[in-house]
Amino acid sequence: MSEATNPSPRTPRLILASSSPYRRELLERLRVPFDVVTPDIDEAPLAGETPEATAVRLAIAKARAAAGRIAGNADVLVIGSDQVATFDGRQIGKPGTHEKAVAQLQAMRGRSVEFHSALCLFDSRTGNVQSADIVTRVRFRHYSDAQIEAYLRAETPYDCAGSAKSEGLGIALLDAIASDDPTALVGLPLIALSGMLETAGFPVLGAAWAVFSI
Repeated sequence: MSEATNPSPRTPRLILASSSPYRRELLERLRVPFDVVTPDIDEAPLAGETPEATAVRLAIAKARAAAGRIAGNADVLVIGSDQVATFDGRQIGKPGTHEKAVAQLQAMRGRSVEFHSALCLFDSRTGNVQSADIVTRVRFRHYSDAQIEAYLRAETPYDCAGSAKSEGLGIALLDAIASDDPTALVGLPLIALSGMLETAGFPVLGAAWAVFSI
């Protein structure tokens, strides 16, 4: 939980609906006070659902679920986010194990993977929902099996869809990244989020200045 106080009595409380340490670290870049609430939802895709639809639906569901867990939530803005990776026309998830990570990286070398990073900002004051899907296309290098093993032993990215942390050593496995937002691939699109917060009356720069003026 962030220890900073809200920048103004009129400013809504900001909530990150996520258990991900990566999303928390990203949100901390904006230097605004926020709390973390872990949502409890079923993240399985629906039959026939597109990757974009899955990601957006889950981002909204996470935000709403977290809002529902807060007592007296009349003045909260809740951030929900979800990421779905697709390869060869199918969704790929977090490997979870070393063996599955090896299989993912072997299948993707020299190929391209599309990541849908969905974002939602739920305003409990009005019930308004802002949402967006930020697409990132990643092309993997032609690396060897030995390089796969060396990477996985060094970084153990078993909780990352695609088995590579682009913000860490995993960048060495990549040949190119194409996206409108460099933070989207890590898991929380900060460019889109900043715009949503402004629209909701939570100016990021004004809030950050207020925090450092206390």
